[in-house]
Amino acid sequence: MTAAVEVLPATADRFDLVAHALTGGGDGASCWCRWLLETRRAFDAATREERRTLLVRELEDAAVAPGLVLTVDGAAAGWVRVGPRVAQPGVLRTRVVRGGGAEPADDPEVWAVTCFVVRREHRGTGVAAALLDAAVGHAFAHGARVVEGYPVDRAARPGATSAELWHGTAGLFVRAGFVETARPTPARPVMTLRP
Repeated sequence: MTAAVEVLPATADRFDLVAHALTGGGDGASCWCRWLLETRRAFDAATREERRTLLVRELEDAAVAPGLVLTVDGAAAGWVRVGPRVAQPGVLRTRVVRGGGAEPADDPEVWAVTCFVVRREHRGTGVAAALLDAAVGHAFAHGARVVEGYPVDRAARPGATSAELWHGTAGLFVRAGFVETARPTPARPVMTLRP
């Protein structure tokens, strides 16, 4: 028997799935995918519960889901954040984007895939690849002109832990058809996909 896999928009009515995905290992349970949305000061000042509440509000207020959740037989297995780069202000403050992004900083048609969380029991099963494929489809369906990612190149950073790979890996993005368009830091390329 094969597992039933679905990738669903992360909406407020699916918050239980989002929460299950984010609390299955790594930093998801403490970050609640707020790191690239808040200023460093605001992020550090917020408690885990406050960050969780901010994500709930974001899902309630979003006209377009800011992320996707993958389920296996109805249980959440992973999460990916994808949305306009301008809606993720922390992305524009990173050295990777400041030092290598070729696209205009204020272009709402540039979307970014910025965060992956895969529950421990589902790692190595293709969840991240399925999430990335769905994130690309979600972006182009909602007006993206280009999709960017800022993964970790494991060849340049062989000791990276799973918690450090929340950006995804360069290999994951290459297999999805992305091309490297800049390398502002030794281990963090800018990867780009156009329709």
